[in-house]
Amino acid sequence: MTLLRQIAIAAALVLCGTGAFAQNSGLIRLTERDDLFGYEAVGKLQLGDGYCTGVLIAPDLVLTAAHCVMERDGTRRSDMVFKAGLRDGVMVAEAVAESTVVPPEYDPRDPTARRIAYDAALVKLATPIPAAVAAPFLVDTPSGPRGEVSVVSYARGRDDALSRQATCRMLWRQTGLMAFDCDVTFGASGAPVFERVGNRGRIVSLISSGSRIGGQAVAYGMELPALVAQLKRQLASGEGVWPEPDFSARRIRVGTDTGTGAKFVRP
Repeated sequence: MTLLRQIAIAAALVLCGTGAFAQNSGLIRLTERDDLFGYEAVGKLQLGDGYCTGVLIAPDLVLTAAHCVMERDGTRRSDMVFKAGLRDGVMVAEAVAESTVVPPEYDPRDPTARRIAYDAALVKLATPIPAAVAAPFLVDTPSGPRGEVSVVSYARGRDDALSRQATCRMLWRQTGLMAFDCDVTFGASGAPVFERVGNRGRIVSLISSGSRIGGQAVAYGMELPALVAQLKRQLASGEGVWPEPDFSARRIRVGTDTGTGAKFVRP
């Protein structure tokens, strides 16, 4: 099924009056340290003069979108720094990227929905970030084809601190793909989509791309458990792993955000 067909399905759901949009909460800026509590593992993945959103799923593994680490011509980025819990120039921890891995099925120039289905990557950090500082999140399968989710992200116009949309909804889920009515824009690539399980959210998808239909935001993501398991196997075997140049600074530090600009790859 083509990406245009997927968008048409989402549009049909909106126009048929599912009522999902009316139930959404607004974006909340996580300004204070207390606001950030529990979301320290979500951070800004600085890409030179641009950025994406990433999230720790292990002390040394950041999950993000594949198009954040791979250019459209297939080359990999080599200037990545993960800034956990960044807010107003202060982060809870920072670590440089050591290597990246993307699924072999991912093609950044693929015009179909297959690109979204494989748009995930793991970034291995040169130095692990202790779980006591930023507790990693678990990856899980959604409990159903529809339901409430939440998104925590950086994005254009709000890139100085994380913003959280506590309630938005999954519009549909099929063939490894999902659509959400969450409010995302440039910079939110790689942002985790959470479903609450017990007292803490679990990651059920990542933001890959988005559009606006009838004035409403619609975001697209992928199924994660099997894909993340595949990426971990690739890391262990070395298949498709792209080593970064040797970094001289391999430590975690607290400091200021010196990155400028914003980048969100258009679908």
